[in-house]
Amino acid sequence: MPTNQNHRVASGIGRASALLASGTIVSRILGFVKLWVLAQVIGLIGQSTDAFAVANQLPNTVYVIIAGGVLTAVLVPQIVRSALHDDGGSAYINKLLTLALVILFATTAAATILAPVLTPIWGGKLPPEALSLAIAFAYWCLPQIFFYGLYTVLSEVLNARKVFGPSTWVPVLNNVVAIAGLVVFAVLFGFDPTGLERQAGDFTPAMIAVLAGSATLGVVVQAVVLFAFWRRIGLKYRPDFRWRGVGLGAAGRMASWTFGMLLLTTLAGIVETQVASSASGGNDASVQVLNTAWLIFMLPHSVITVSIATAYFTRMSEHASIGKLDLVRTDASSAIRGTTLIITLASAVITVCAYPFAAVFVYRSFDQVAATGNVIIAYMLGLIAFCVLFVLQRTFYALSDTRTPFFFTLFQVTIVVIGVWACLLLPVEWIAAGIALVVTIGGIAQAVLAAFLLRKKLGGIDGKRIAISLGKYLVAAIPSVVIGIVLLVALGGTHEGGFAVSGAVTAMLSMVIIGLAMSAAYFGMLILMRTPELRVVLDPVLARIRRS
Repeated sequence: MPTNQNHRVASGIGRASALLASGTIVSRILGFVKLWVLAQVIGLIGQSTDAFAVANQLPNTVYVIIAGGVLTAVLVPQIVRSALHDDGGSAYINKLLTLALVILFATTAAATILAPVLTPIWGGKLPPEALSLAIAFAYWCLPQIFFYGLYTVLSEVLNARKVFGPSTWVPVLNNVVAIAGLVVFAVLFGFDPTGLERQAGDFTPAMIAVLAGSATLGVVVQAVVLFAFWRRIGLKYRPDFRWRGVGLGAAGRMASWTFGMLLLTTLAGIVETQVASSASGGNDASVQVLNTAWLIFMLPHSVITVSIATAYFTRMSEHASIGKLDLVRTDASSAIRGTTLIITLASAVITVCAYPFAAVFVYRSFDQVAATGNVIIAYMLGLIAFCVLFVLQRTFYALSDTRTPFFFTLFQVTIVVIGVWACLLLPVEWIAAGIALVVTIGGIAQAVLAAFLLRKKLGGIDGKRIAISLGKYLVAAIPSVVIGIVLLVALGGTHEGGFAVSGAVTAMLSMVIIGLAMSAAYFGMLILMRTPELRVVLDPVLARIRRS
């Protein structure tokens, strides 16, 4: 491919990635605002907050699996291929969407009815009062499954038609509605930032309805609003139950393997939550702390990796559909190198700032700040591998291969299940951090295996070039980390009463200072090493400055 054409392709993908990232950044900022307000309303550590975390995690778990597995793996490649039909794929999309909605509705109805059965599977080790509260929350939260699935289907259709903006901006509405619900709860029933003033048995039906109902309402708004954008791509949804003779059998065979992945990932999630909930009821990190740390872990992944990989995924699917595997390989390599350049910095900054990050949400003692910070660090050690795996997995999906991801997911789940159960042998204060570290180890091993299998499938994955780039990024991160640790110690981020961990405002100010210094050192090193991938980041900025 000529150089100028490569540049145009990179610029196009860069613009799409920037649009995706902008919406994700706003959504994630509001997500942290929501998390902070939640911590003020019911606390971060305690029985009631763990009960809500378990209940709200049930639909979220299914959503993550659907978004990253069954629907993503099947929809985008199939929709891209359907564009070759005489009607541009409209009939096929109506049939596929109708089938998906029928399955989602049946699944959601069954899950909601079975709330008393499903909730103990995840939260069976919660104290009895907390488990009863979790079941009550679950009745309100489980309907989210349908609307998370609807959002995923609608957004994947839009993404396949290269309309990327709406699916990244509508989650902003979700967070706004959820924050409003938390504010209403606080006005009606008061704040409990320590999680100690209101025990699980103190929650009334009205309190349960406002807290969990507003969370579900946000998801409903997020999904329904996407229908308004279908006219932009010339689609009007009409239910179509005539599913025979349009190639849905192939989609079904693909989905069967991703359904297997769903079962595997669900098993791992059950084990993680069961073991984590064994620490609930005291002052130690448990389910909600793990959820909070995972949200922090997912922040750079969602803003950077998902934004870049989503733009590349449609392109990879197009190249795979016409058999141009060399271009698929090029796309995957570019996505990995572009993503990990920023992810390496994000991993370093958040790892160094883990204690101040925890101090934004935890107020009781430095011990709890440290416990939450340790969980964040354990997760962050696996962020680079997690993001590489995300690209590798979607490369398999672009090749219409969901069978291979099933097997490397089985490999990872086996490691996680054995390791997480072993965490029960740890002192209770280290259980949550142990779970996070096991997940990190399993993810790294899974990424290595996925890279090996994709290399065999494509006859290479540009591994030498990827390894050289990653090596440069890691070398550039070394002085950045040293500077960050020095600043963290100077700002008192490692001991009780230190400026960086004394409150939410001082913690955020400290993170800004440390983050800016680390970023300057990191990019300075990349410039000195003449890192070619840095142009992808700097060129749009420099071009905008020149135009100004």
